[in-house]
Amino acid sequence: MDAMMLYSETPEVHMHTLKIGVLDVSAVEGFDFEFFRRAALSRLHALAPLRYQLVDIPLKFHHPMWVQNAEIDVDYHVRRARVPAPGGRRELDQLIGEIAGTPLDRRYPLWEMYVAEGLADNKIAVIHKVHHVLADGVASANQLAMAIQPREPGIGGQLAEVPADSAAPRNLLKAAARDHLRQMRRLPRLVNETAAGVSRVRRQARERGRHPDLARNFAPPPTFLNHVVTPGRRFATAPLALADVKETARHLGVTLNDIVLATAAGALRELQLRYDEKADSPLIAGVPVSFNTAPDRLFGNEFTYMTPSLPVHVADPIARVRLTATATAIAKDNHQLLGPMLLPNWLTYLPPATTPRIFRSQARRLESSMVMNLTISNVPGPRERGVMDGAVVDEIYSVGPIVAGSGMNITVWSYVDQLSISVLTDDRTLKDPHEATDALLASFVEIRSAAGLSEALTPVEKTMPVAPAL
Repeated sequence: MDAMMLYSETPEVHMHTLKIGVLDVSAVEGFDFEFFRRAALSRLHALAPLRYQLVDIPLKFHHPMWVQNAEIDVDYHVRRARVPAPGGRRELDQLIGEIAGTPLDRRYPLWEMYVAEGLADNKIAVIHKVHHVLADGVASANQLAMAIQPREPGIGGQLAEVPADSAAPRNLLKAAARDHLRQMRRLPRLVNETAAGVSRVRRQARERGRHPDLARNFAPPPTFLNHVVTPGRRFATAPLALADVKETARHLGVTLNDIVLATAAGALRELQLRYDEKADSPLIAGVPVSFNTAPDRLFGNEFTYMTPSLPVHVADPIARVRLTATATAIAKDNHQLLGPMLLPNWLTYLPPATTPRIFRSQARRLESSMVMNLTISNVPGPRERGVMDGAVVDEIYSVGPIVAGSGMNITVWSYVDQLSISVLTDDRTLKDPHEATDALLASFVEIRSAAGLSEALTPVEKTMPVAPAL
């Protein structure tokens, strides 16, 4: 899975993720960029994955490997940025979109950190840009929780000691050859496991019977979201009170994730009616599912996807919630029946010499993903409010990459009492990315109103004012 995140990057599809913390520095005397760099350096150094450097195998005979650098080049990795006046949410989101629109340089460890000054009310934003090859959502959340804890963390994610000559070309090729032999021995078993998993899914589908209101697998309908993705990026954020979302889920007897997906379905319905002038077919969401949620995991990609149907064609919000819950339950069931490790196991066999070329070709001509219309992630973030040398972390946002043929990623992170919504698009999908956050908030209010709950949302303390679409 790590390798796929590396190979699938193209000039149009950037495979980095963004983690954004908004910090109140009003209680920090003498705060400036140099103060932050001094305070952050020991914390960054303690996150050993931030010192990982890619090493290519000669002749691209196998997937790359990691070597661990001794130090962080703080002058390269930690950078200064400025939010345009008046320094509100819209201006910060615009800056983040610009940062998201450039790929990371593979000659260095694959991350950059921007300290954005110029925000109103004595706030700064820390924008952490890290390649997906280094960490998935769970690992990134663990990194962030470790970095913003009040005390300085101990070193985590250290690579094992290896002989000094292990990175010599001859030894890399030998290790690659041994691993290829292991993979060939595993292949017959993997083929059998795949056949058995597909058989289980088909048998269960027959037992469930038809669900005409759900999308067919591997058949995402064409929408304004789906086109050849452009290199430019636009970004928008909005907060919700976590208590409101939990209350809504409890009241309707569904999960928090069901509410997130149903809210997204309502928002996408509104946007489809605006841009496509119709919303008559269910969409398919690609939802990352982690199979290793260990709180001490700081690197790597240990997730796969489930692909629930999104009932954008259903006008009634409560019916949308119920149908979303059904679709999610079926997707989870299929995911378990097929085998959570099946996709990662097959990705091991990606050929390093040719796969990047295939992805580059697809990115330039693929007008729709073959599997999903868009990515929607829901990741539990830090449960305790972060403090760094007196600076309090008021808000945290996160977003993953958009993929070929799909111009939008919606990522929802929980942080203390907040549910933080982020939307990343290319510069073709929407006139203003805040159209999406507006639609998400409106969809959530619509669900609450239809459920007989208060339409007045609980204010989220210490957050910047919402930026409505222009």
